Amino acid sequence: MKWQNQMLRVLLSAVLLLPLMGAAQKQNQLSTSVKPESKTSGGRKSGTKSTAAQPGNNPWDKIKIPPLHAFHPQHPKRIEFSNGLVVFLQEDHELPLIDGILRIRGGSREEPASKAGLIRVYGQAWRIGGTGNKTGDELDDFLEAHAAHVETSGGADSTNLSWSCLKEDFDSVLNIAADLLEHPEFREEKLALTRQQLDTAISRRNDDPSGIAGREAAKLAYGAQSPYARTAEYYTVVAITRADLLDWHGKYVHPNNMILGIAGDFDSAAMEARLREVFGGLPRGPQAERNSQAEIKPAAPGVYFVEKDDVNQSTVEMVHLGIQRDNPDYYAVTVMNEVLGGGFSGRLMANLRTRQGLAYSVGGGVGASYDHPGIFRLAMGTKSGTTAKAIQGLYGQLDDLEKHPPTEIELKRAKDIILNSFIFQFDEKDKVLAEQMTYEFYGYPADFLERFPAGIKKVTSDDVDRVARKYVHQDQLKLLVVGNSKEFDRDLSTFGKVNKIDITIPETAPGSATAAAAKPASSNSEGKALIAKVAAAIGDRNKLRSVKAIRQMLTSVRKTPQGEIPLDLDQTVVFPNQVYVKAQTPMGEMITVMTPQAGSMSVGGQHRDMPSALRDENLKVVRRDLIYIAQHASDSKFVFTVEGGDNIQGVATKTLAINADGAEVKWYVDPSNGHVLRAVFRTQAMQGPVERVVDYSDWRDASGLSLPYKRLVTENGEPSSEDTVKSIELNPAVDPKLFTP
Repeated sequence: MKWQNQMLRVLLSAVLLLPLMGAAQKQNQLSTSVKPESKTSGGRKSGTKSTAAQPGNNPWDKIKIPPLHAFHPQHPKRIEFSNGLVVFLQEDHELPLIDGILRIRGGSREEPASKAGLIRVYGQAWRIGGTGNKTGDELDDFLEAHAAHVETSGGADSTNLSWSCLKEDFDSVLNIAADLLEHPEFREEKLALTRQQLDTAISRRNDDPSGIAGREAAKLAYGAQSPYARTAEYYTVVAITRADLLDWHGKYVHPNNMILGIAGDFDSAAMEARLREVFGGLPRGPQAERNSQAEIKPAAPGVYFVEKDDVNQSTVEMVHLGIQRDNPDYYAVTVMNEVLGGGFSGRLMANLRTRQGLAYSVGGGVGASYDHPGIFRLAMGTKSGTTAKAIQGLYGQLDDLEKHPPTEIELKRAKDIILNSFIFQFDEKDKVLAEQMTYEFYGYPADFLERFPAGIKKVTSDDVDRVARKYVHQDQLKLLVVGNSKEFDRDLSTFGKVNKIDITIPETAPGSATAAAAKPASSNSEGKALIAKVAAAIGDRNKLRSVKAIRQMLTSVRKTPQGEIPLDLDQTVVFPNQVYVKAQTPMGEMITVMTPQAGSMSVGGQHRDMPSALRDENLKVVRRDLIYIAQHASDSKFVFTVEGGDNIQGVATKTLAINADGAEVKWYVDPSNGHVLRAVFRTQAMQGPVERVVDYSDWRDASGLSLPYKRLVTENGEPSSEDTVKSIELNPAVDPKLFTP
């Protein structure tokens, strides 16, 4: 209901204020600009004076715009309980709704590096894990029936418990929130689900170039080990236990570490009495640290590069540390940001995109965080073939900012945009409440919001010139490029020594016993004998070696949380590194193609390139194939060692550990006939790294080779698929066009 009211306001604003929309850009929006270039040192070019638009004899130039009204927002009522809980009450009787949020000190910057991701797990598992009396699913059922929600989340410096409901349901929903606050259960099955979801996010984090750039730029600005930049890894997520979540809750969730905000249709006196009844009796606990001790160690200035060969455009970022928001120069910096990177009227967008056509998007400025330095960041997207020219343009714009202060027209336009858009950021009472809670959290003056318009109005062109020289430092910049170097217009080394960043996702902690475990350098005699028996069981040596490709028609039933999904597959493998799969799915035909050079997936006419890391991991499956390994039984690049045995399918097997030219797998072999009953290996699935177990059965003749026609696959102990082969064709006629992604 409230969202409908908000949407109506937005639509009305769009209609009534249409002439102003070109100017009403938010101050933090990314933007662009450019200028003519003249040679300077370091392989760069500097710009000439920026070409700001001059007023013309346009009809809109004659419009008289009245001054803005004084800004006097309705402040919420502040109350502090004797146990330290700070409460803000903001009455808003427009709709019969009540929203609440508890902000609790302590966030990811306090979590141990060995358990990075703890707060993300905590923030999700807290709500879906339920309470001692109600499971998360039972809470879902109740809340959905009452058009209400209760959510939890975590951030860098705090965690949140929030809710929204109809006025008539407030007491019931407040009781749920209080129960979650006092009696969280963090049920193991929900913790496992949360970890799996985070693992999935980790596995996909290198798909999007802009995501890579943002992540790696933060590491360059703050330092790779800084809590403001470090990332969760598979090995840190798996280390998070239910006890960790309970310990965190016990350490931080106390009234003296919390700020509670309530907005909506209520009487403040009655609401205060109700909140005292629910929260007033909570005991104080250990005081959370209010001043951040998080480490900040920026990387050295220079050129940094992430190779991503499956894209045709580059993502460019330039970063160094910014300022804190309580800096007296915050207002001048805000205006400078608007002049430089403020939407389509900023220099970056006007020059680099509009005039020179070098950028899809471009913008940035000096970031200002509340209790630690923000990041000065310029971000740009450009096609691969203009990467160096676009970077040169960015440097030129920074030169121009230093040499040419904003004109009076630029200054006025920037200040007008900031001030005209400012009111829309606080056009509702709950937005003012949220801002006041933020000031309380970080210890800012209660009137900091009202100071903003006056601070902006006082900024002069000289102020902008001064802060540009004071806070923008080209000699401290870390230039980061994510892209396909083969398509660049010029080598990045023309900007300085290139530091390559490896974004491979590690499965184990660096230096851990698992990561450092020594692998056998050569086969042992028992391993050689067992692989020879396996090869003989599959087929005659000459027959094996003659196989260059295999085509299989099979049905596969995939097991998913949403139920079983039947697939009909037509799969062609050309050894050692080409795969073509045509799948008939309930959603239509899906085609997957993988070669060493490229990989792709096509569904319903929509084509998507496959990230190189995912492609390479999937191609390892070919090197783990029964036929392929059997063909290389005597190949010195393949290592075979027997490592004991196990009981599989009622058979006492021998375990054959194999390193197939870098692709590792363990086979559990029936020593009586040489059949492989099980294969076990680590690989990447949609949810992250998994241990995949493939049980083979129903061995039959396939054009002179003995091969399994049934496969049962599990991942991390959970059923994944059941495959039944309908036909096998050895050395089929293969159209080379199949492998053109």
